Amino acid sequence: MSRSLDPLFRPFQCKSLQLRNRVAMAPMTRNFSPNHVPDQAVVDYYRRRAEGEVGLIITEGTTIDRPSANGYPQVPSFHGDAALAGWKQVVDAVHGAGGAIIPQLWHVGAVRRAGVTPYPDAAAQSPSGLFKPGRNNGEAMTEQEIDATVQAFADAALAAKQIGFDGVELHGAHGYLIDQFFWDGTNQRTDRFGGDALARTRFATDIVRAVRAAVGPEFAIVLRYSQWKQQDYAARLAETPQQLEQFLTPLVDAGVDVFHASTRRFWVPEFDGSELNLAGWTRKLTGQPTISVGSVGLDDDFIGHDNSGMGGTAKPVGIDALLERMAADEFDLIAIGRALLQDPQWLQKIRDGRDEEINVFTKDALSSLS
Repeated sequence: MSRSLDPLFRPFQCKSLQLRNRVAMAPMTRNFSPNHVPDQAVVDYYRRRAEGEVGLIITEGTTIDRPSANGYPQVPSFHGDAALAGWKQVVDAVHGAGGAIIPQLWHVGAVRRAGVTPYPDAAAQSPSGLFKPGRNNGEAMTEQEIDATVQAFADAALAAKQIGFDGVELHGAHGYLIDQFFWDGTNQRTDRFGGDALARTRFATDIVRAVRAAVGPEFAIVLRYSQWKQQDYAARLAETPQQLEQFLTPLVDAGVDVFHASTRRFWVPEFDGSELNLAGWTRKLTGQPTISVGSVGLDDDFIGHDNSGMGGTAKPVGIDALLERMAADEFDLIAIGRALLQDPQWLQKIRDGRDEEINVFTKDALSSLS
Protein backbone atom coordinates (compact mmCIF):
# COMPACT_ATOMS: atom_id res chain seq x y z
CA MET A 1 0.00 0.00 0.00
CA SER A 2 1.28 3.44 -0.89
CA ARG A 3 1.89 5.61 2.17
CA SER A 4 -0.27 8.29 0.57
CA LEU A 5 -3.29 5.99 0.82
CA ASP A 6 -2.88 5.46 4.56
CA PRO A 7 -5.64 7.98 5.48
CA LEU A 8 -8.20 5.80 3.71
CA PHE A 9 -7.12 2.57 5.38
CA ARG A 10 -6.89 3.53 9.03
CA PRO A 11 -9.36 1.65 11.25
CA PHE A 12 -12.14 3.66 12.86
CA GLN A 13 -14.23 3.08 15.97
CA CYS A 14 -17.13 4.96 17.51
CA LYS A 15 -19.22 3.00 19.99
CA SER A 16 -20.75 0.05 18.09
CA LEU A 17 -19.12 1.11 14.80
CA GLN A 18 -15.86 -0.78 14.37
CA LEU A 19 -14.57 -0.27 10.84
CA ARG A 20 -11.60 -1.72 9.01
CA ASN A 21 -11.06 1.50 7.05
CA ARG A 22 -12.42 5.02 6.53
CA VAL A 23 -14.48 4.37 3.39
CA ALA A 24 -18.26 4.18 3.54
CA MET A 25 -20.75 3.34 0.84
CA ALA A 26 -23.15 6.27 0.56
CA PRO A 27 -26.89 5.55 0.74
CA MET A 28 -28.42 5.42 -2.73
CA THR A 29 -32.07 4.78 -3.54
CA ARG A 30 -32.43 1.92 -6.03
CA ASN A 31 -36.15 0.93 -6.21
CA PHE A 32 -35.18 -2.75 -6.47
CA SER A 33 -37.06 -4.32 -3.53
CA PRO A 34 -40.22 -6.09 -4.78
CA ASN A 35 -43.17 -5.44 -2.45
CA HIS A 36 -40.76 -3.37 -0.35
CA VAL A 37 -38.87 -6.47 0.84
CA PRO A 38 -35.10 -6.86 0.28
CA ASP A 39 -34.62 -10.04 -1.75
CA GLN A 40 -31.57 -12.11 -2.67
CA ALA A 41 -30.54 -9.60 -5.33
CA VAL A 42 -30.40 -6.90 -2.66
CA VAL A 43 -28.36 -9.21 -0.40
CA ASP A 44 -25.90 -9.85 -3.22
CA TYR A 45 -25.68 -6.13 -4.07
CA TYR A 46 -24.52 -5.17 -0.59
CA ARG A 47 -22.33 -8.23 -0.16
CA ARG A 48 -20.36 -7.35 -3.30
CA ARG A 49 -19.46 -3.91 -1.90
CA ALA A 50 -18.38 -5.48 1.39
CA GLU A 51 -16.28 -8.00 -0.55
CA GLY A 52 -14.74 -4.96 -2.23
CA GLU A 53 -13.42 -4.09 1.26
CA VAL A 54 -15.60 -1.05 1.92
CA GLY A 55 -15.47 -0.38 5.66
CA LEU A 56 -19.05 0.79 6.24
CA ILE A 57 -22.14 0.12 4.18
CA ILE A 58 -24.93 2.67 4.63
CA THR A 59 -28.04 1.18 3.11
CA GLU A 60 -30.38 2.92 0.74
CA GLY A 61 -33.17 4.80 2.49
CA THR A 62 -35.53 2.31 4.13
CA THR A 63 -38.87 3.45 5.45
CA ILE A 64 -40.21 3.49 8.98
CA ASP A 65 -43.64 2.15 9.90
CA ARG A 66 -45.82 5.14 9.07
CA PRO A 67 -48.41 5.15 6.26
CA SER A 68 -46.94 8.20 4.51
CA ALA A 69 -43.27 7.37 5.03
CA ASN A 70 -42.60 6.05 1.53
CA GLY A 71 -42.62 8.10 -1.64
CA TYR A 72 -41.19 5.84 -4.33
CA PRO A 73 -41.90 2.41 -5.85
CA GLN A 74 -40.08 -0.69 -4.60
CA VAL A 75 -38.21 1.12 -1.84
CA PRO A 76 -37.48 -1.32 1.00
CA SER A 77 -39.36 -1.09 4.28
CA PHE A 78 -37.79 -1.40 7.71
CA HIS A 79 -40.79 -2.92 9.43
CA GLY A 80 -42.77 -6.13 9.15
CA ASP A 81 -41.49 -9.69 9.45
CA ALA A 82 -40.69 -10.18 5.75
CA ALA A 83 -38.70 -6.97 5.31
CA LEU A 84 -36.75 -7.41 8.54
CA ALA A 85 -35.95 -11.01 7.61
CA GLY A 86 -34.61 -9.74 4.30
CA TRP A 87 -32.47 -7.14 6.07
CA LYS A 88 -31.16 -9.83 8.43
CA GLN A 89 -29.83 -11.69 5.39
CA VAL A 90 -28.16 -8.47 4.19
CA VAL A 91 -26.52 -7.94 7.58
CA ASP A 92 -25.22 -11.49 7.72
CA ALA A 93 -23.82 -11.26 4.18
CA VAL A 94 -22.01 -7.98 4.84
CA HIS A 95 -20.59 -9.21 8.14
CA GLY A 96 -19.51 -12.42 6.45
CA ALA A 97 -17.45 -10.34 4.02
CA GLY A 98 -15.79 -8.38 6.82
CA GLY A 99 -17.82 -5.18 6.54
CA ALA A 100 -20.02 -3.18 8.88
CA ILE A 101 -23.49 -1.95 7.96
CA ILE A 102 -26.10 0.53 9.19
CA PRO A 103 -29.59 1.16 7.78
CA GLN A 104 -30.68 4.63 6.75
CA LEU A 105 -34.08 5.17 8.38
CA TRP A 106 -36.32 7.35 6.26
CA HIS A 107 -39.60 9.25 6.07
CA VAL A 108 -39.99 11.28 2.88
CA GLY A 109 -42.50 13.82 4.25
CA ALA A 110 -44.01 16.15 1.66
CA VAL A 111 -41.87 14.63 -1.10
CA ARG A 112 -44.29 11.69 -1.11
CA ARG A 113 -45.97 10.93 -4.44
CA ALA A 114 -49.66 10.04 -4.45
CA GLY A 115 -50.57 6.39 -4.80
CA VAL A 116 -47.23 4.88 -3.76
CA THR A 117 -47.52 1.56 -1.93
CA PRO A 118 -47.69 0.01 0.59
CA TYR A 119 -50.29 2.63 1.63
CA PRO A 120 -51.45 4.16 -1.66
CA ASP A 121 -54.24 6.22 -0.07
CA ALA A 122 -52.05 7.87 2.56
CA ALA A 123 -51.60 11.62 2.22
CA ALA A 124 -48.16 13.16 2.41
CA GLN A 125 -47.37 14.47 5.88
CA SER A 126 -44.92 17.21 6.81
CA PRO A 127 -44.48 20.10 9.25
CA SER A 128 -46.77 22.48 7.38
CA GLY A 129 -48.08 20.63 4.33
CA LEU A 130 -45.46 22.28 2.11
CA PHE A 131 -43.26 20.55 -0.47
CA LYS A 132 -41.35 23.82 -0.77
CA PRO A 133 -42.15 27.47 -0.14
CA GLY A 134 -45.37 28.30 -1.97
CA ARG A 135 -46.14 24.74 -3.06
CA ASN A 136 -48.48 22.54 -1.03
CA ASN A 137 -48.46 18.76 -0.90
CA GLY A 138 -50.43 16.76 1.63
CA GLU A 139 -51.17 17.88 5.14
CA ALA A 140 -49.53 19.31 8.24
CA MET A 141 -48.85 16.77 10.97
CA THR A 142 -50.71 16.94 14.26
CA GLU A 143 -48.69 16.66 17.45
CA GLN A 144 -50.09 13.15 17.90
CA GLU A 145 -48.83 12.21 14.43
CA ILE A 146 -45.45 13.70 15.25
CA ASP A 147 -45.26 11.62 18.42
CA ALA A 148 -46.21 8.47 16.51
CA THR A 149 -43.52 9.20 13.91
CA VAL A 150 -40.89 9.72 16.60
CA GLN A 151 -41.84 6.35 18.08
CA ALA A 152 -41.68 4.70 14.65
CA PHE A 153 -38.08 5.86 14.23
CA ALA A 154 -37.24 4.46 17.67
CA ASP A 155 -38.94 1.15 16.88
CA ALA A 156 -36.99 0.83 13.63
CA ALA A 157 -33.71 1.59 15.37
CA LEU A 158 -34.39 -1.08 17.98
CA ALA A 159 -35.21 -3.56 15.22
CA ALA A 160 -31.89 -2.69 13.57
CA LYS A 161 -30.02 -3.49 16.76
CA GLN A 162 -31.93 -6.72 17.28
CA ILE A 163 -31.12 -8.10 13.82
CA GLY A 164 -27.44 -7.25 14.06
CA PHE A 165 -26.82 -3.90 12.37
CA ASP A 166 -23.80 -1.94 13.64
CA GLY A 167 -25.68 1.33 14.21
CA VAL A 168 -28.33 3.44 12.49
CA GLU A 169 -28.44 6.51 10.29
CA LEU A 170 -31.35 8.94 10.49
CA HIS A 171 -32.07 10.62 7.16
CA GLY A 172 -32.28 14.31 8.02
CA ALA A 173 -31.11 15.68 4.67
CA HIS A 174 -32.17 16.61 1.13
CA GLY A 175 -35.59 18.06 1.88
CA TYR A 176 -37.18 14.93 3.38
CA LEU A 177 -39.26 14.93 6.57
CA ILE A 178 -36.67 15.65 9.27
CA ASP A 179 -35.07 18.27 7.03
CA GLN A 180 -38.49 19.81 6.33
CA PHE A 181 -38.69 20.53 10.06
CA PHE A 182 -35.17 22.06 9.99
CA TRP A 183 -35.88 24.32 7.00
CA ASP A 184 -37.79 27.55 7.56
CA GLY A 185 -39.05 27.30 3.98
CA THR A 186 -41.17 24.25 4.85
CA ASN A 187 -41.66 24.64 8.61
CA GLN A 188 -44.23 27.35 9.30
CA ARG A 189 -45.47 25.87 12.57
CA THR A 190 -46.25 28.04 15.57
CA ASP A 191 -46.15 25.27 18.21
CA ARG A 192 -43.07 23.82 19.92
CA PHE A 193 -41.88 22.23 16.66
CA GLY A 194 -41.63 25.52 14.78
CA GLY A 195 -40.19 28.99 15.20
CA ASP A 196 -36.51 29.92 15.22
CA ALA A 197 -33.65 27.67 14.11
CA LEU A 198 -33.29 26.12 17.57
CA ALA A 199 -37.01 25.32 17.84
CA ARG A 200 -36.96 23.73 14.39
CA THR A 201 -34.50 21.10 15.67
CA ARG A 202 -37.06 19.85 18.20
CA PHE A 203 -38.50 17.11 15.98
CA ALA A 204 -35.03 15.73 15.25
CA THR A 205 -33.86 15.90 18.85
CA ASP A 206 -37.02 14.12 19.99
CA ILE A 207 -36.24 11.36 17.49
CA VAL A 208 -32.61 11.08 18.57
CA ARG A 209 -33.56 10.90 22.25
CA ALA A 210 -36.22 8.27 21.54
CA VAL A 211 -33.76 6.22 19.50
CA ARG A 212 -31.15 6.48 22.23
CA ALA A 213 -33.64 5.32 24.84
CA ALA A 214 -34.53 2.35 22.64
CA VAL A 215 -31.02 1.19 21.68
CA GLY A 216 -28.94 2.09 24.73
CA PRO A 217 -25.81 4.20 25.16
CA GLU A 218 -23.35 2.24 23.01
CA PHE A 219 -25.27 1.80 19.75
CA ALA A 220 -24.04 4.41 17.28
CA ILE A 221 -26.49 7.01 15.98
CA VAL A 222 -25.56 8.78 12.74
CA LEU A 223 -27.49 11.81 11.50
CA ARG A 224 -27.31 12.77 7.84
CA TYR A 225 -28.02 16.43 7.17
CA SER A 226 -27.48 18.89 4.36
CA GLN A 227 -27.72 22.55 3.56
CA TRP A 228 -29.12 21.93 0.04
CA LYS A 229 -32.55 20.50 -0.66
CA GLN A 230 -33.84 18.71 -3.72
CA GLN A 231 -36.48 21.45 -3.76
CA ASP A 232 -33.81 24.18 -3.72
CA TYR A 233 -30.14 23.43 -4.30
CA ALA A 234 -29.17 26.87 -2.96
CA ALA A 235 -31.05 26.53 0.35
CA ARG A 236 -29.05 26.90 3.54
CA LEU A 237 -29.73 26.14 7.19
CA ALA A 238 -26.73 28.19 8.31
CA GLU A 239 -25.05 31.15 6.65
CA THR A 240 -22.16 31.34 9.14
CA PRO A 241 -20.18 28.99 11.39
CA GLN A 242 -21.92 30.55 14.37
CA GLN A 243 -25.34 29.68 12.98
CA LEU A 244 -24.15 26.16 12.16
CA GLU A 245 -22.95 25.69 15.73
CA GLN A 246 -26.33 26.83 17.05
CA PHE A 247 -28.01 24.26 14.79
CA LEU A 248 -25.69 21.38 15.68
CA THR A 249 -25.39 21.82 19.44
CA PRO A 250 -28.89 20.56 20.39
CA LEU A 251 -28.41 17.55 18.12
CA VAL A 252 -25.17 16.65 19.90
CA ASP A 253 -26.84 17.16 23.26
CA ALA A 254 -29.65 14.82 22.18
CA GLY A 255 -27.20 12.03 21.42
CA VAL A 256 -25.94 12.12 17.82
CA ASP A 257 -22.62 10.26 17.67
CA VAL A 258 -21.62 10.89 14.05
CA PHE A 259 -22.72 13.55 11.56
CA HIS A 260 -22.96 12.67 7.87
CA ALA A 261 -22.70 16.07 6.22
CA SER A 262 -24.07 15.75 2.70
CA THR A 263 -22.67 17.99 -0.01
CA ARG A 264 -22.70 17.75 -3.79
CA ARG A 265 -18.93 18.33 -4.09
CA PHE A 266 -16.73 17.45 -1.13
CA TRP A 267 -13.98 19.92 -2.09
CA VAL A 268 -16.16 23.06 -1.96
CA PRO A 269 -15.59 25.32 1.11
CA GLU A 270 -18.72 25.79 3.19
CA PHE A 271 -18.05 29.34 4.38
CA ASP A 272 -15.89 32.20 3.14
CA GLY A 273 -12.48 32.49 4.73
CA SER A 274 -11.84 28.77 5.24
CA GLU A 275 -11.21 25.73 3.06
CA LEU A 276 -13.18 23.46 5.40
CA ASN A 277 -16.17 21.73 3.85
CA LEU A 278 -19.43 21.10 5.72
CA ALA A 279 -18.14 17.93 7.37
CA GLY A 280 -14.95 19.74 8.35
CA TRP A 281 -16.83 22.58 9.97
CA THR A 282 -19.16 20.12 11.71
CA ARG A 283 -16.21 18.26 13.21
CA LYS A 284 -14.51 21.49 14.27
CA LEU A 285 -17.63 22.91 15.92
CA THR A 286 -18.90 19.77 17.66
CA GLY A 287 -15.86 17.56 18.21
CA GLN A 288 -17.94 14.66 16.89
CA PRO A 289 -16.76 12.32 14.11
CA THR A 290 -18.03 13.24 10.66
CA ILE A 291 -18.59 11.64 7.29
CA SER A 292 -18.01 13.70 4.15
CA VAL A 293 -19.44 12.93 0.71
CA GLY A 294 -19.84 14.44 -2.74
CA SER A 295 -18.61 13.34 -6.16
CA VAL A 296 -15.53 11.52 -4.88
CA GLY A 297 -13.39 10.06 -7.63
CA LEU A 298 -15.56 11.40 -10.46
CA ASP A 299 -15.31 14.38 -12.78
CA ASP A 300 -18.95 15.55 -12.45
CA ASP A 301 -21.22 15.98 -9.45
CA PHE A 302 -24.24 13.73 -9.06
CA ILE A 303 -26.77 16.49 -9.78
CA GLY A 304 -25.09 17.45 -13.03
CA HIS A 305 -24.21 20.90 -14.28
CA ASP A 306 -27.77 21.71 -15.36
CA ASN A 307 -29.28 20.71 -11.98
CA SER A 308 -31.68 18.38 -13.77
CA GLY A 309 -30.91 15.18 -11.88
CA MET A 310 -28.19 12.58 -11.47
CA GLY A 311 -25.37 13.32 -13.89
CA GLY A 312 -25.45 11.26 -17.05
CA THR A 313 -21.78 10.24 -17.24
CA ALA A 314 -18.86 10.76 -14.88
CA LYS A 315 -15.31 9.58 -15.54
CA PRO A 316 -12.90 8.42 -12.82
CA VAL A 317 -10.43 11.01 -11.54
CA GLY A 318 -7.67 10.98 -8.93
CA ILE A 319 -8.30 11.35 -5.21
CA ASP A 320 -5.21 13.31 -4.15
CA ALA A 321 -7.28 16.22 -2.80
CA LEU A 322 -9.37 13.80 -0.76
CA LEU A 323 -6.28 12.14 0.70
CA GLU A 324 -4.84 15.50 1.70
CA ARG A 325 -8.01 16.43 3.58
CA MET A 326 -8.22 13.08 5.31
CA ALA A 327 -4.55 13.18 6.28
CA ALA A 328 -5.26 16.55 7.90
CA ASP A 329 -8.21 15.00 9.81
CA GLU A 330 -10.68 17.47 8.35
CA PHE A 331 -13.28 14.68 8.60
CA ASP A 332 -13.18 11.07 9.72
CA LEU A 333 -14.86 9.04 6.98
CA ILE A 334 -15.58 9.51 3.30
CA ALA A 335 -18.74 8.17 1.70
CA ILE A 336 -18.53 7.02 -1.92
CA GLY A 337 -21.70 6.94 -4.01
CA ARG A 338 -21.76 6.53 -7.76
CA ALA A 339 -18.18 5.27 -8.03
CA LEU A 340 -19.09 2.26 -5.84
CA LEU A 341 -22.47 1.91 -7.47
CA GLN A 342 -20.76 1.43 -10.83
CA ASP A 343 -17.73 -0.52 -9.59
CA PRO A 344 -17.93 -2.63 -6.39
CA GLN A 345 -14.14 -3.07 -6.54
CA TRP A 346 -13.43 0.68 -6.65
CA LEU A 347 -11.55 0.71 -3.33
CA GLN A 348 -9.46 -2.34 -4.15
CA LYS A 349 -8.51 -0.88 -7.52
CA ILE A 350 -7.50 2.41 -5.87
CA ARG A 351 -5.44 0.53 -3.29
CA ASP A 352 -3.71 -1.64 -5.90
CA GLY A 353 -2.92 1.20 -8.30
CA ARG A 354 -5.36 -0.09 -10.92
CA ASP A 355 -7.02 3.25 -11.51
CA GLU A 356 -7.22 2.64 -15.25
CA GLU A 357 -9.48 -0.37 -14.58
CA ILE A 358 -12.13 1.62 -12.70
CA ASN A 359 -15.45 1.56 -14.53
CA VAL A 360 -16.95 4.79 -15.85
CA PHE A 361 -20.25 5.80 -14.24
CA THR A 362 -23.16 6.17 -16.64
CA LYS A 363 -26.69 7.01 -15.64
CA ASP A 364 -28.00 4.85 -18.48
CA ALA A 365 -26.43 1.78 -16.88
CA LEU A 366 -28.22 2.23 -13.54
CA SER A 367 -31.05 -0.13 -14.38
CA SER A 368 -28.63 -3.00 -14.88
CA LEU A 369 -26.26 -2.32 -12.00
CA SER A 370 -26.04 -4.92 -9.26
